Amino acid sequence: MNSSPKYVFVTGGVSSSLGKGIISASLAKLLQSRGLNVTIQKFDPYINIDPGTLNPYEHGECYVTDDGTETDLDLGHYERFLDIKTSNSNNATTGQIYQTVINKERKGDFLGKTVQVIPHITNEIKRRIQLIESEKEYDIIITELGGTVGDIESYPFIEAVRQFRWELGIANSIVIHLTLLPFLAAAGELKTKPTQHSVKKLMESGVNADIIVCRTEHEMNEELRSKIALFCNVDVESVIQSIDASTIYEVPILMQEEKLDQVVLKKLNIKNSNKTEFKKWKTFVQKVKNPNDTVDIGLIGKYVELQDSYKSILESFVHAGAENELKVNVIPIHSEEINKSNLIELLSSLDGILVAPGFGERGIEGKICAIQFARENNIPFLGICLGMQMAVIEYSRNVLNLSDANSTEMNTETSNPVISLMENQKNITEMGGTMRLGSWKCDLIENSLAQRIYSKSKIKERHRHRYELNFEYMDSLKSKGLVFSGLNPDTNLVEIIELENHPWFLGVQFHPEYKSTALNPHPIFISFVEASYKKKINNGRK
Repeated sequence: MNSSPKYVFVTGGVSSSLGKGIISASLAKLLQSRGLNVTIQKFDPYINIDPGTLNPYEHGECYVTDDGTETDLDLGHYERFLDIKTSNSNNATTGQIYQTVINKERKGDFLGKTVQVIPHITNEIKRRIQLIESEKEYDIIITELGGTVGDIESYPFIEAVRQFRWELGIANSIVIHLTLLPFLAAAGELKTKPTQHSVKKLMESGVNADIIVCRTEHEMNEELRSKIALFCNVDVESVIQSIDASTIYEVPILMQEEKLDQVVLKKLNIKNSNKTEFKKWKTFVQKVKNPNDTVDIGLIGKYVELQDSYKSILESFVHAGAENELKVNVIPIHSEEINKSNLIELLSSLDGILVAPGFGERGIEGKICAIQFARENNIPFLGICLGMQMAVIEYSRNVLNLSDANSTEMNTETSNPVISLMENQKNITEMGGTMRLGSWKCDLIENSLAQRIYSKSKIKERHRHRYELNFEYMDSLKSKGLVFSGLNPDTNLVEIIELENHPWFLGVQFHPEYKSTALNPHPIFISFVEASYKKKINNGRK
């Protein structure tokens, strides 16, 4: 369209977790379907440098990009909706911004000036807002601001947006404010007052909302839209209803019906035809909403109480389920609750078993029990990262008869460290951003399950780990039937294990869930779901 991108800022009010990331991704999808080059970035107000050291209970999963950046899980939504690759320039935190400014101060870059939030912090925020421009020529850049308007930590970002819009020219950007319309059952009506206060709070910071998106459980009538428009200084067409959807992938369709993309283009003065390439997306959503059958897959992990802890895995099952025209019922099972006395009760009704990634020793014995059950009962099994490592430990204990086989992550004194710390990790003391991260090559052996799944012999996948299969045990494991079907060509590190005499048994050191998108499901998940459904049919559970 042009070399100077337009900017859309997405803010939130009243409550957190309203779905700014989904609204941002949905708008981007609609604009992308019109042939525009669009990207999204996320600014997080927490002081952590990145979510890499955060417990999943605190912040949900840590998403990893191709370039090895540990980011907010919303970047996963961006990639899954838009089928694009994000990078370190798509995510920034308060911690990164302050660290950059402080490093500059230490080097004397500010020539003795007093370093302050304004202008130094806000200038760094503005620099990062535009940083993504250098990667590619975009027509529209959507910037999602984390947190809620009124939060202390959000003020520098709001102020930076105010300055940025003034400097860029108000006509070259808009602000979308996502808010909540609560329904009071006693009164039997939706209430607009929280939205009014939220918009007023934003205005007090010098930023006016151009579009109000209202999260609601009930349909909004025209009278309500007019009231919000009057009190929030927007026109009626700029009051957008975002009603609860049966799947997040339906939100772009609902936003299209609300004409959100048309309103955005109008306000940005972008001339664009109404022709959209949206058929594939609608077909995908129809498959998600109208499956032919179901399949039950157990998710064995230690953070199962919070769905966001395994967000990419859950979404990968949605993608692969749609590809197989199935609904995948993911059965969360806490690994600490599994033991040999309740294996049959917990696992025998499952069509497939996935052992999730994670860190630390809590719950690993339950994971090992589940893997043994899957292996011995011919249940399709997928182990991801730690899940693969636990599969190696289980095989070492129960097939090689190394009863004390373990990982040095769990037991530094084990006499059979079949999983051990990578050589280049041994002298590392800092936790943040120091793992094996990002996209790495993997060569697949011919006629292996992995090679059949990918239909090629060379792949790249994303990693996030410190420990690897110990080379010293490879020959012994091979001799007992464990297949190393994927190896890194540069280091010879084992990336994939499988079993020959099993209907479907795969352990991967990488994270396939990070690369699965709505319109390009990951082949491992497609194959795993298909194998699990075959297990269901063979067991007569259809």
